[in-house]
Amino acid sequence: MKTEVIVIQNERDLLAARSLVHGLMGATSRKDVARLRAQSALLAAWEAEIHPVIPPDPIEAIRFRMEQMGLDARDLAEILGSRSRVTEVLRGKRRLSLTMIRRLHQHLGIPAEVLIGLPRAAA
Repeated sequence: MKTEVIVIQNERDLLAARSLVHGLMGATSRKDVARLRAQSALLAAWEAEIHPVIPPDPIEAIRFRMEQMGLDARDLAEILGSRSRVTEVLRGKRRLSLTMIRRLHQHLGIPAEVLIGLPRAAA
């Protein structure tokens, strides 16, 4: 009898589950697609428990996005209002206001829950 899905309890189960998902990637039948979805959900739950994603510090997220986009303090001043405000924020002297969070999210695409400092699951 063929195993429908693999319950992951250890590393060996994890490898078998990944192999099953890989083998089902081109599935076309409803039964195999359902197996793929179920096994993928089990894999995701296992990975989230074993290797939880820790959201970045809001200021580090802003600095990282600035670097990615080739922005400097002048560019950020257009979003936050002034260069002195940018300096205060980046040095941790000023907390982000709701307006700043909204503008950074809108203009830089940083998730609001990262800027607020909440874990993704709680947002």
